[in-house]
Amino acid sequence: MYKLLLIVVMMSVWISIHLLQVEEELAMKTLFQGKHAINRAAHAAAQQLDPLALSRGELLIAPDAAAQAASQYLQANLRLDARGVPLPDSFLKHPVELLVFEVVNLDHSFPYTYQNELYQYEVTLHRPGVIIIAHVVYPRAFSLMDSIEWYIKGASELITG
Repeated sequence: MYKLLLIVVMMSVWISIHLLQVEEELAMKTLFQGKHAINRAAHAAAQQLDPLALSRGELLIAPDAAAQAASQYLQANLRLDARGVPLPDSFLKHPVELLVFEVVNLDHSFPYTYQNELYQYEVTLHRPGVIIIAHVVYPRAFSLMDSIEWYIKGASELITG
């Protein structure tokens, strides 16, 4: 009888450990999807040329168009509404907070090193570009454990030629 009880207890422990491993893998998948979405949003934003500056022969990023393109890409790739709240079919359950959205144009000399001490991020841009930092929360399935949170960072430069 005690062997049967031991088998049931060990199976419960094994299944619990297996479920924790599956959840960690899902969290890593969510992190990768978030990173890809941030990178795509930064790239899309960095390609939004200012038409007035372009008519003068300058390659500058239009900040408003860049913000709109980044927002659209984040909404499409993370399945969010316009306020950053996940849609019902999204893999996320908590709103995505866009903490930093910075357009670096010719008001800086290049190469320009962007530093953000608060989020421990540093990137060097060689031409105009966009920097994005977003806060993403992965909800845990087990209520005993806290949710996993990331500050996902991305940057992209204006591509020329």
